[in-house]
Amino acid sequence: MKRNLQTLFMLTRKRSIQFLIGAFFFYLVLVTLEIPLVFKTDFTTVATRTHKLLSEEDSLLKESPARPLKTVSNADSPSQLARRSVISGLVLNDAVFESNGNDGSLELYKLVKHARQMGRRLWADLESGNLRTVVSKPENRSSSCPGSVSLSGKDALGVVPLPCGLTLGSHVTIVGKPLAARPDFEPNIAVVKENEPVMVSQFVVELQGLKTVDGEEPPRVFHFNPRLKGDWSGKPVIELNTCYRMQWGSALRCDGWKSKADDDTVDRMVKCEKWIRDDEQHFEESKSTWWLKRLIGRTKKVNVDWPFPFSEGKLFVLTISAGLEGYHVTVDGRHVASFPYRAGFTLEDATGLSLAGDIDVHSVFAASLPSSHPSFSPQRHLEFSTRWRAQPLPDSGVELFVGVLSAGNHFSERMAVRKSWMQHRLVKSGAVVARFFVALHARHEINVELKKEAEFFGDIVIVPYLDNYDLVVLKTVAICEYGVHTVSAKYIMKGDDDTFVRVDAVISEARKVPDDTSFYIGNINYYHKPLRYGKWAVTYEEWPEEDYPPYANGPGYILSSDIARYIVSEFEMHKLRLFKMEDVSMGMWVEQFNRSKPVHYSHSLNFCQFGCIEDYYTAHYQSPRQMMCLWDKLQRQTRPQCCDMR
Repeated sequence: MKRNLQTLFMLTRKRSIQFLIGAFFFYLVLVTLEIPLVFKTDFTTVATRTHKLLSEEDSLLKESPARPLKTVSNADSPSQLARRSVISGLVLNDAVFESNGNDGSLELYKLVKHARQMGRRLWADLESGNLRTVVSKPENRSSSCPGSVSLSGKDALGVVPLPCGLTLGSHVTIVGKPLAARPDFEPNIAVVKENEPVMVSQFVVELQGLKTVDGEEPPRVFHFNPRLKGDWSGKPVIELNTCYRMQWGSALRCDGWKSKADDDTVDRMVKCEKWIRDDEQHFEESKSTWWLKRLIGRTKKVNVDWPFPFSEGKLFVLTISAGLEGYHVTVDGRHVASFPYRAGFTLEDATGLSLAGDIDVHSVFAASLPSSHPSFSPQRHLEFSTRWRAQPLPDSGVELFVGVLSAGNHFSERMAVRKSWMQHRLVKSGAVVARFFVALHARHEINVELKKEAEFFGDIVIVPYLDNYDLVVLKTVAICEYGVHTVSAKYIMKGDDDTFVRVDAVISEARKVPDDTSFYIGNINYYHKPLRYGKWAVTYEEWPEEDYPPYANGPGYILSSDIARYIVSEFEMHKLRLFKMEDVSMGMWVEQFNRSKPVHYSHSLNFCQFGCIEDYYTAHYQSPRQMMCLWDKLQRQTRPQCCDMR
């Protein structure tokens, strides 16, 4: 029995060894066959795989896979190729722009025809491939970044260049003298009685940025405006502010009262210091008595109040310093005000110092300036990463299409939109599709870069005409055409490239309207009258009526698809009237549609026209940095909040 067990054990052991040897040789064969496949994969990705769960924020940042097509094919069908084209499908021919002049649009149509002809030439040059951008080699520009700038007398008038902007610790000092007050019959800062002038003495010190958009004034990175004779308040005041895309932010007004203790400070300094006010019961004739009363009985501490820091005809030394949290202003060595940095700007943006108003400038001195030259290339914000590419268009199921108006040289604005609200899960999943609508620029090099950008990111639709502010209406029609014919969206929205869109809130507003109802949603203006004078003047030939039709403000509004389909149809039949203000044009078209089918008008202030408000649906006049700030807040907070206003 024992011998039989030993024999069985030896046989089992022998079979095990044979099995192990066989398994080893089989493993070698598999490894040998799999080696080429292993090296073809991204081995780094496998090695760095993490097993921890992703947060909701991290999940949203990951690229969602595109919705699969219903048909699988390695070759692109003609319809797919057409949908991938960067050129708008809107047909612009001479017949569309024939006008008999009865509606006052003759001059506009002449402008359209010229812009179309120029656009065809520009696009033909691009398609030919003869245009190339010249890539210059990096150069040592440290010599163009002086450590200090010093000017005196007349040389300090106008805009003083600060070639490389500012940096932490930089300071700019102005020595000057406020001029005597002058009578002004039309001041912008005070209420005027009929035929009675107002005495005005004010000047402006501004740190300005580069002019980035044609037809607009350069941004005001920091605006400092002392009003010696007061303004509407009737008391001397200093106003501090910023301005982006010709839109002012919320002003900080220092009017003689020290900032409250619970207010935010800037580098531990109050925003506004106190000075003597006439309404504090210590007028000029009683100042000596007032001083004695304050000194008597004060054994521990004496609080000294100062007069308003500027006086007519009196020399002053004003210094603006760049701190860690904001700008600090001192006058004659005394701190007067501090202004926190606002999300729209950085120190390197302050490339010029502007002095204007009732001031006699003696000298300007800027020191501790940066030693390296920042890159101001318009394309510097473009990140050619596949992460920011648009998802392929789904064959069906697009609920909302967002057309974003942009200009050829708005590279940084488009990149900010791609990296902010266009990363929303609804956009990444394909339920919402967003595209930029851009016309051609007069500068060839911008068009070359624009075409590269469009082909890489796949989110730009070029409307082939020479861009002009009065012809933005053509882009709006192109948005309707794309939304109806290319993506067949249920709802169509129009926005601007400086408008931040809360995609989920916008689509929720559209869903509130019953499916069989035509609607027009936005910040709607009722009974607005045309301006007959000034920059935005409209002649009686262009608009003879006293009121505009109800229209939603251009930065953000939504249409039902049937209205968009009507607009495209009227345009293709050469029956659509064009007006140089695109938002008014839309109101006019919706009013015409309303005559045949009732339209539900929905007005909401949450489609913010002037900037940003709490619980916004859209926020306008947002700089690229503010776009990123708003997106970051949406990821971190449950309730939408604005970034600090410019």
